[in-house]
Amino acid sequence: MAAIATLVLGLTACAGNDTTPAGAGTAAGAEGDADAWAPSQPVQYIAPAGSGGGWDTLARTTGRVLEQSDLVDVPFPVQNVEGGGGAVGWANVAGKAGDDHTLFVTSPPIILVPLAGESNHDHSDFTPIARLITDYSILLVPADSPIETVTDLFDAAAAEGDSFAIAGGSAPGSMDHIALAGAAAAAGHDATAINYVPFSGGGEAMTAALGGHVDAVVTGAGEALGQVEAGTLRALATSAPAGESPIEGVPTLQDEGIDHTFDIWRGVMGPADMSADAVAFYAAMYADMLDLDEWAEQRESLGWVDAYQDSAEFGAFLDEQRDEFATILGDLGLLG
Repeated sequence: MAAIATLVLGLTACAGNDTTPAGAGTAAGAEGDADAWAPSQPVQYIAPAGSGGGWDTLARTTGRVLEQSDLVDVPFPVQNVEGGGGAVGWANVAGKAGDDHTLFVTSPPIILVPLAGESNHDHSDFTPIARLITDYSILLVPADSPIETVTDLFDAAAAEGDSFAIAGGSAPGSMDHIALAGAAAAAGHDATAINYVPFSGGGEAMTAALGGHVDAVVTGAGEALGQVEAGTLRALATSAPAGESPIEGVPTLQDEGIDHTFDIWRGVMGPADMSADAVAFYAAMYADMLDLDEWAEQRESLGWVDAYQDSAEFGAFLDEQRDEFATILGDLGLLG
């Protein structure tokens, strides 16, 4: 229990780190000239999971806003490459080194999945472009579930063991699993005894709950918003700080007496060996996108919070997270 709590504190601290100095890290394009290059063909925009999840939502939302703006003259068609908690999509991108017309959306699993030994590629095999937003985790049950509160959820999961399943959209030991374990530990339960069932994306995890195959879901608040508003899934709590839930009417874990927060950063990367000018163009493009009214409308509707970092800052942030996650997971015996 203490080990899980230590893990949670470390993840929360590094996921919320916005103070990384510019000019550090692995970014290939920090010296590029954004005015010297522009994409000359459609940009393949890869979401390394199925439709409906957080990566898919970010890719389709940003792609739509960009295509409707005057920031770029080419489309950003989204391609879903699912499997392995992101590993299949990352392998796809790894084979496109030097391609200035391929990008993919990313989040903490780009670090956590490789550390767990479930991917041959980690963030260092790719080019950081920009970190864009922060999201929060959310715990949901089917609308007709007898579970009324998040406390009820963890009590039932602890009492029923393997017969009570909580689905998530990432691999064991990755983002959704860690968010769930941290919340369970903070609620006073043995997090290792919670039956976590992984799916290849939040969309699949929610579909499993809608079909009655699992009892609850942990996923990103933004990707669950449609189901919550439709009334098909009922939200119990989000992992935002007390009083700051991104979804009106849904309490936070802290509001419910469970002292735990967890945020999910999301950003964009590209293949290795991209040209410096292409990296500079894309980083500036995303920075400008965040100032658009159309983006503000989408961000607010999805419960996201802007958390921009340019290529160099994002690269340094990823390196820092990798070191911190490796130490924490090693202490818990979860390294692959």
